[in-house]
Amino acid sequence: MKSSLRTVRLELAEPLRISRSTMAARDAVWLTVEHDGLRGHGEAVTSVYYGLGTETLLRLLTAVDLGRFPDPESALEALRVGEPPLGDLPPAVTAAVESALLDLAGKRAGVPVHRLLGAAAPPVAATARTIGITHPGHAAAQARRLTASGFAVLKVKAGAPDPEDDIERVRVIRDAAPRARLLLDPNGAWSVAQADALLPRFADLGVEAVEQPVAPGDPDALAALAERAPLPVIADEDAVGLDDVRRLAGRVHGVNVKLAKCGGVHAALRIAEAVEGSGTALMLGCLTASSLGLAPAVHLADRARWADLDGHLLLARDPWTGIGGADGVVRAADRPGLGVEEVAVVEDVA
Repeated sequence: MKSSLRTVRLELAEPLRISRSTMAARDAVWLTVEHDGLRGHGEAVTSVYYGLGTETLLRLLTAVDLGRFPDPESALEALRVGEPPLGDLPPAVTAAVESALLDLAGKRAGVPVHRLLGAAAPPVAATARTIGITHPGHAAAQARRLTASGFAVLKVKAGAPDPEDDIERVRVIRDAAPRARLLLDPNGAWSVAQADALLPRFADLGVEAVEQPVAPGDPDALAALAERAPLPVIADEDAVGLDDVRRLAGRVHGVNVKLAKCGGVHAALRIAEAVEGSGTALMLGCLTASSLGLAPAVHLADRARWADLDGHLLLARDPWTGIGGADGVVRAADRPGLGVEEVAVVEDVA
């Protein structure tokens, strides 16, 4: 197998503000793996939070040696049994390599990735659509536009300096979209005392669940909060990998599994197995990325209670297509591999 890399710039349609940062664009590194005339693709995106810049991603992906495997299937088997064959790599890099291998293996077998993973029918899921920290009028207009387009689930970012701004934003979104399911995500911005005071008010506004309301680093405090909270609590930043999830299984209502956070599809499946029967449900999340970056998670979408797979919908131009989502529903393609195709011209990063 041989591989190549390409770096492109992904511009957002509008800046996305969350409690810890505002983002207007990010770089994506595309990995192409070729074997016997077929090509598989994967994507890794830069992240300040995870400490992954463009040069770091390029260096790590360049160092990956797939040539020691006779074919993509043997490399995937090592990943499946929990023995990563790629060395000590960040989860986002492992996930990108696994994506390219899955895409290639599916094309070689003539089947879509979800069938490689044991699902007969293409997964379909209603995805949340994110509304960032913004002024109430803009948030209400977004909510009306999104629900008119078909979105039944809205995720509202919280963690503004004044929590009353968060309350008001949710209130106007609820008024603008009275039938929408609402999720809340402060990205760990609150203290435990703030969460105790605020969560009942958000519950009264009809918020269905909250992600990581308190700062990560104390999972026991998060679990204690979940026990007394008036609405379901989903761990995100405190649930990075399998060991984290095992500590929280049965103690929180959900865990947000992002492939770039846990290490890819097979790592996500191990997490799903770990929480099965515990009372902790799965949320499938994502980073802002193209349809290529989102596609592996969409092939798992039927395994989650909540799907938050809208990263490609936040872009000014998505350079790949194949998973839908503009109508509020993501769908895994029934074509071989990931089922995505490059369609838009984007500027390479020099």
